[in-house]
Amino acid sequence: MRLGRLQAWMLGLPTAVVYGSLALFISILHNVFLLYYVDTFVSVYKINKAAFWVGETVFLLWNSLNDPLFGWLSDRHFLSSQPRSGTGLSSRAVVLARVRALGWHGPLLALSFLAFWVPWAPAGLQFLLCLCLYDGFLTLVDLHHHALLADLALSAHDRTHLNFYCSLFSAAGSLSVFASYAFWNKEDFSSFRAFCVALATGSGLGFVGATQLLRRQVEAAGKQPECPALAADGGLCGEELLTGCQDAGSITLGQYLQQLARHRNFLWFVGMDLVQVFHCHFNSNFFPLFLEHLLSDHISLSTGSFLLGISYVAPHLNNLYFLPLCRRWGVYTVVRGLFLLKLGLSLLMLLAGPDRPGLLCFFIASNRVFTEGTCKLLTLVVTDLVDEDLVLNRRKQAASALLFGMVALVTKPGQTFAPLLGTWLLCFYTGHDLFQQPPLTPVGSAQPWPEPPAPAPAQAPTLRQGCFYLLVLVPITCALLQLFTWSQFTLHGRRLHMVKAQRQNLSRAQTLDVKMV
Repeated sequence: MRLGRLQAWMLGLPTAVVYGSLALFISILHNVFLLYYVDTFVSVYKINKAAFWVGETVFLLWNSLNDPLFGWLSDRHFLSSQPRSGTGLSSRAVVLARVRALGWHGPLLALSFLAFWVPWAPAGLQFLLCLCLYDGFLTLVDLHHHALLADLALSAHDRTHLNFYCSLFSAAGSLSVFASYAFWNKEDFSSFRAFCVALATGSGLGFVGATQLLRRQVEAAGKQPECPALAADGGLCGEELLTGCQDAGSITLGQYLQQLARHRNFLWFVGMDLVQVFHCHFNSNFFPLFLEHLLSDHISLSTGSFLLGISYVAPHLNNLYFLPLCRRWGVYTVVRGLFLLKLGLSLLMLLAGPDRPGLLCFFIASNRVFTEGTCKLLTLVVTDLVDEDLVLNRRKQAASALLFGMVALVTKPGQTFAPLLGTWLLCFYTGHDLFQQPPLTPVGSAQPWPEPPAPAPAQAPTLRQGCFYLLVLVPITCALLQLFTWSQFTLHGRRLHMVKAQRQNLSRAQTLDVKMV
């Protein structure tokens, strides 16, 4: 009886809660991975430098290519165009296929996470295989999870509702960062290994349970009388976008790339997002460096550790405030406001100078939090681009995972440019080469940055000043570039309403009715 009531209660959970819970099972693993994988192989497994760089180079190539590859394999059969009366696969079938994929790939992601913490091969080989396996399954999970955001809901309100729960559960998952400090010990690795086993077990079982529950909800919704998931906004349902209509049939990758090259809003968006990805990773890469050279004389090591930990949680909590603003004002307006805020704070910091530790501490933390928060809001913009792509090319189904993969292909080089350009600028301005100094202890270690050696008095102000100008001029440059590219992006307001109304008209017969409460 109790089991029956529990099952009935779980089936009654809102779809948004079940969908958002998947973000919890991703984040509890991925945050720990980011913090500790380098330190584990360097300090515990004693990987040599050559093997480490070979692994990182192969990982860089694989990380850039697997998003479009998996997206193409997943969604290539959705790319054919069709006349308005065509039917193709139902939206429900597409959602169920993505849910089944998450049910398989989620537990495999948890298993690949476990492979990092148990030595089972030579360190160099294990490093390479673990990175590629983990990133492959993470990409599959992320692509299908993000694609569901576009497939489960059409209206901006419903999508922000889904994203709200993703941010809430991601914030909860980020607490694994704080718990990990209690178990991390390079000399006695067994307790940390047991902690990772517990995380992987919880994540794997969570993926299985959540996907089964989501599948039952989708199947139950399919048995009810269908109604549109998107209401007609602004009386624009009768309006048409100027789109070409081709005969039904599959298209090649080359033809798809040509379609993307003609997709003006996609091109402006990936240009802006490339800068955003660069800035996010620049903040992550240089966060410890800025704390060391700008604030180490004013804050304790424990305060620095707390700032590092909270910087993983705060962006998700921040979005719980910004997502309601997105419902009211639209994602475009909120993102533009965040770019203006970034520019304003950076100019204020530049005018204030490097000798205000309280303001510096606030700026370093808020710069990372707002930048990471903007990245998470941009997922909603990609879902709108999925709608526009479907309408412009009259696809039989939205190729959600493939479009997310193509965005990643163009923007992921920003991850590589961030440390390269940052270290070059610092060396160019100050003559200080980071690679000729003892490396910073990785973030996951007991000491987040070493006590800096006492430099010659004539050099100290130059290095500190270089870090300060790097801290403020990079966000100013990024904000100006983003404000320009974002001003060219037209998928908002009336245009966005028109696209959503057109998508509803093109897929009315296939619409999935998902209750969003």
